Amino acid sequence: MNDFKIKVPIWFWVVTIILVLWNLMGVLSFFMHTFMPEDALAVMSEQERKLYTSYPIWGALLFAIAVFCGLIGSFGLVLKKRWSKLVFIISLCAMVPQMIHNVFFTESIEVYGIQQAVTMPSIVIAIGLFVVWFSSLGIKKNWLK
Repeated sequence: MNDFKIKVPIWFWVVTIILVLWNLMGVLSFFMHTFMPEDALAVMSEQERKLYTSYPIWGALLFAIAVFCGLIGSFGLVLKKRWSKLVFIISLCAMVPQMIHNVFFTESIEVYGIQQAVTMPSIVIAIGLFVVWFSSLGIKKNWLK
């Protein structure tokens, strides 16, 4: 009978808290982008305003799935639940087509320049890949049940 507890290292909790904060920022970004008030749109350049108002509804839906699943997955890590990996995979599967669309099928590069238009989507996808790996590690080490 195995009644011993596996100690989760402190760095796991540090990374987990950072991921919760990162995903909270993602949810805030979703609300700020999706429900941007008219006065905020009015101060943007014509190109930026056109870009913000041209996103398709499916893009907003993928954005919502990506950020809310990311946040739920992060809370799963806090609760030490192995289902967090599946939720992170769903988040990544929503994130990738959304970011591909944002970079390659909109005028974001023309509006912001290649470095600014590509940097954040690349960081977001890299973190999405990291959280899938991180939750896999937690499962492998029996930190997540």
